[in-house]
Amino acid sequence: MEVSEAIRVRRSVRSFSDEPVPSDALAKVLEAGRISPSASNKQPWHFIVVTDEGRRRGLSEGRYAKFLTQCPAVIVGCGDRVRAEKWYKVDVTIALQTMVLQATSEGLGTCWIGSFDGPSVRSLLKIPDNYEVVAMLAVGYPKGFSLKDKLTQSTSRMPMEEIVSWEEFGKPKSL
Repeated sequence: MEVSEAIRVRRSVRSFSDEPVPSDALAKVLEAGRISPSASNKQPWHFIVVTDEGRRRGLSEGRYAKFLTQCPAVIVGCGDRVRAEKWYKVDVTIALQTMVLQATSEGLGTCWIGSFDGPSVRSLLKIPDNYEVVAMLAVGYPKGFSLKDKLTQSTSRMPMEEIVSWEEFGKPKSL
């Protein structure tokens, strides 16, 4: 799948099939994160893959994270505050978004999770003090549809002229 197609078909998936994520697909997703850019090449990330049902239940305690109990894999993106004090959140976010696009190209659905209790996740996954949980990604096959089926469906997005200015804020230019 081309990158532009992955960008267009990507959706926040909250309903997953029982089918496990194949190891080779998961390895490609993790590799996409590993080779992502970071400020000064510090690579201040650590990714924890959670497939255990009990641990996924523990991760699902956030208000908008209940569906993690039926998601086959969750990737917890952590950033090392010591290695990259100012940029670890941005760097981990870039890596996670790169993983989202790779997962989409593998036919997997994802959902970005920001609804979690950091101290609970830290305790559950035994995360060292110098790391902060930045976000989590639900990963699996969408239940009831494939992402390519969604390619022809449009999503509600703001028009380009409302979100892009040229040279200064509010100055339009058509492409």
